Amino acid sequence: MRTAPLREITPEEIDTYREEGVVLLKGLFDPEWVAFLRDAIEEDMAHPTGINFELAKDEDPGRFFADTYMWHRVPAFETVVRNSPAGEVAGRIMEARHTNIVFDQILVKEPGTEEKTTWHQDLPYWPILGSQVCTLWLALDDVTKESGAVEYVAGSHLWGERYHPIAFVDPEKYRTDLPKVPDIDSMRDDLTIRQPELEPGDCTLHHGLLVHGAPGNRTVGTRRRGYVTRWAGEDVVYDPRPNIQPMLEDPDIPPGGPLDCTLWPRIWERPSPTA
Repeated sequence: MRTAPLREITPEEIDTYREEGVVLLKGLFDPEWVAFLRDAIEEDMAHPTGINFELAKDEDPGRFFADTYMWHRVPAFETVVRNSPAGEVAGRIMEARHTNIVFDQILVKEPGTEEKTTWHQDLPYWPILGSQVCTLWLALDDVTKESGAVEYVAGSHLWGERYHPIAFVDPEKYRTDLPKVPDIDSMRDDLTIRQPELEPGDCTLHHGLLVHGAPGNRTVGTRRRGYVTRWAGEDVVYDPRPNIQPMLEDPDIPPGGPLDCTLWPRIWERPSPTA
């Protein structure tokens, strides 16, 4: 399996990310990584790590499965984090000198799942702060509008606003003084909303402050399996705050310190110009 992307990332793709906060990246991961992750996810769903959640409501006819922090405890996912192109892709799109892994996640919406993913930003959930924070969403199936392709509010990372994080299992779990996410659905006519469709091996990469959400999986027989990795660049620091998403463990670094630690290790470094 290739450790480098299958092709070069273009300047136009970097510009799109900078301007819109999200970019569709076609064909960066080889089919072997897709097959490897499909097998790893099936094993995890059969034997979850213990930080897994069923996100669909009891009356929902489908299933929305999520698991988090796999790479610390499951060797297959550690292989992906350390050896796949993900860390390099994130670093090159963010124009970072290096990338640290924040955490990884499985998101599986089975056919017939009605549960939506509410509009939200990623960064306010986490105890980190900086501009170089992104999420890489790697498709393991054909992802269409009908099967739950994620919607992104283009440019919303530049609104200069951080919104209250809503816990998907218990909406009242997190407590902050941040404003609520605006009613995006009522504003659709005034916004540019991107909903890229993906093939296996494609990925999207979006900024930590970009507002996004996703519909349910309305198909009869198409699964929507995504492997999600969260990345930080060199300007990101530890920002512990109460009443937000807990991390797997205490990072044991001072507030305001760089993320290099066992919890958030450095995965990729940009080669020097002379290398």
